[in-house]
Amino acid sequence: MQIQIDTSLGPIAGTQSSDHQSFLGIPFAQPPIGELRFRAPEPPEPWSSTLVASRYRPAAPQGESALPGMIVGETAEDCLYLNVFTPRADSAARPVLFWIHGGGFTSGSASQDLYDGVPLATRGDVVVVTINYRLGMLGYLSLDGVEANNGQRDQIAALEWVRDNIESFGGDPENVTIFGESAGGMAVTALLAMPAARGLFCRAISQSGSTHPGYGSDAADTVAATLLEELGVNDVAGLRSAPVESLIKAQLRCLAKARRASVQLPFVPVIDAVSMPKSPLDAVVAGAACDIALLVGTNLDEFKLFTLGNRKVTAMGNESLAKRARSLTAAYGRDDSTAAKLVETYRSALEQRGANSPYEILSAIESDRSFRLPGIRIAEAQCIHQPQTFSYLLTWKSPAAKGLLGACHALELPFVFGTLCAPTMDRFAGTGPDADRLSETMMDSWLAFARSGDPSCDSLPSWDRYDKERRATMLFDRDCKLVDAPYDTERAAWDQILA
Repeated sequence: MQIQIDTSLGPIAGTQSSDHQSFLGIPFAQPPIGELRFRAPEPPEPWSSTLVASRYRPAAPQGESALPGMIVGETAEDCLYLNVFTPRADSAARPVLFWIHGGGFTSGSASQDLYDGVPLATRGDVVVVTINYRLGMLGYLSLDGVEANNGQRDQIAALEWVRDNIESFGGDPENVTIFGESAGGMAVTALLAMPAARGLFCRAISQSGSTHPGYGSDAADTVAATLLEELGVNDVAGLRSAPVESLIKAQLRCLAKARRASVQLPFVPVIDAVSMPKSPLDAVVAGAACDIALLVGTNLDEFKLFTLGNRKVTAMGNESLAKRARSLTAAYGRDDSTAAKLVETYRSALEQRGANSPYEILSAIESDRSFRLPGIRIAEAQCIHQPQTFSYLLTWKSPAAKGLLGACHALELPFVFGTLCAPTMDRFAGTGPDADRLSETMMDSWLAFARSGDPSCDSLPSWDRYDKERRATMLFDRDCKLVDAPYDTERAAWDQILA
């Protein structure tokens, strides 16, 4: 059955279900095609006839996903659409949860089964909004004649749509929580640093989203030059006239080159005088997000998702581990003795956990370096300005690959969204009463944070705020518990390297 409401742009018809209403594929900006390619998003044109919002619209152009259960479906440049899930489009002024999907800024979609907004909306009596945004070179190319950070600007345009319209869907425009995972978590922290985003949300949740410093002009120029070379064009005009299929093929070649050079994310938000004047961390240190409650966390074994099936890494010996450690610490200007000390620190810590193979040591080092430490840095910076700063760590282990994945990257997603029944999630996240209970707990915690800025809920022990003295962190597992400064020896080792 259809349900119709009025918005500032025109009437919209959604779908009425037994316990919720959904409005899928709502445009929040003009299609970024033709002359609008590589430009900041423009407001959508109003409409007079009813817009039927009953199906997901295409995701941003990208390569095919190799991950089971993460199929994005149709893609197109005309991709700036969002979806709204609400218990009822009335005047209840519910909290709003605004989701930014991950995928390395080159893949992903709001329509993936994992991100179904219905379980959160109905369990918590909230409104859930999920969005698409431009990815890869179309959203994050930095080049003369191209407006910087267009993928981030798309997110801001969607937040402006929420401000102007969400009240018609039963939401409160003054109570918006942005949340995202991986690149989506990085996008969340980038929004903390973007002046145009201020006032559009009051709370933020960054899941496994490192506070990437943002590329400076030199690194961004290198990526742009590589793309121009791959495409055989000289300027923005050539990029604007090229078929989108050619752009994506060139982007995939650029990604392959970058990864061979150990650059995992060639497309990221960049420091830009207009859209993002400071890196996210520097902005937070300066108090740019002092009025934003923050929940930040990671998973214990993030790195293991990226090495599954790579025998060169999983079967590595001590010599290969030492070489990798030397390469990592050299990037921070440290000598070989620092690398050896880092390895021994992790070896000693992992012996107490019963897993100290070279691969386990490398996984722990990389998980901390790329995910946990950056999350700690943003929490340390924010808690000085904002007392409602909280930290979590997921330690629940995936049953996949005979347990080799551990608490890997992305594992928290089906628990947070209540989508353990999504395709392949039974094998990835697990099933049974313990899994269901953990999902209910994480959902309730995220919902509580969206309501009040405090993630405490009845199924958790008391959750104290984060500070640099105690470093109180909620561990999510079969038995959830608050721990002061978990895995702190490893954190302290990195403090010395990064000092």
